[in-house]
Amino acid sequence: MAGFAGFSPDALKFLAALKKNNDREWFQPRKDEYERLWRAPMIELVTALHQDMEKFAPEYVHDPAKAVLRIYRDTRFSKNKTPYKTHVAATLRRTGLDKEGGAFYFHVDEAGLLVAGGVYAPMPEELRAIRALLAERGEEFRKLLKAPKLVTAMGELQGEMLTRVPKGFEPDHPSADLLRRKQFFFQTTVGPEAVTTPELYPELLKRIKTLYPVVEYLNAPLLGLAKSKDSRFLSDFA
Repeated sequence: MAGFAGFSPDALKFLAALKKNNDREWFQPRKDEYERLWRAPMIELVTALHQDMEKFAPEYVHDPAKAVLRIYRDTRFSKNKTPYKTHVAATLRRTGLDKEGGAFYFHVDEAGLLVAGGVYAPMPEELRAIRALLAERGEEFRKLLKAPKLVTAMGELQGEMLTRVPKGFEPDHPSADLLRRKQFFFQTTVGPEAVTTPELYPELLKRIKTLYPVVEYLNAPLLGLAKSKDSRFLSDFA
């Protein structure tokens, strides 16, 4: 039976210490400690999730170790030059889609468990594909957004929006409010009291289950777009 006992109190102490000593000199001698307290348990947690997701979202089941994100920060374009993240995260992506596709994301730190899902940063072509679907089947998406379990577990749809309906669509389109969106994601947190207990796992799994229909809806046009790109790529070498 899938499940996860929770992270150890020592794991949270490690992140607290990392916040105060976010530099290579402190982290490198303690890298094995990070692997033991965080990376190995995160892989265990993702493995447990995958066992349950095989039943309702097998398209998102891959190598658990590859789902766990690196703790090293990309500081190239950031004013914050601290080298390490002070949370530990994982992303569950759909087969056949790259980083622009809809996915499930969660991370754990001293503040608790953060769970998110949807499409966070679509490229222009991907955004156009999603908007085309919304223009045709917007009411279907609205029904998904109003699902009681989703609203209770994740709240309302979030993300940046345009002030006007984008070009190519009528200003008074029935899905105008949806078409103005640039991002389509949900995000919520579970308090820190759950992080070190078995309650962490069911709280996370419940939210992934409620997010699944929305993420799948958003990924449908992106899968078609990805196949089209692959076809164009192969035709270049025909």
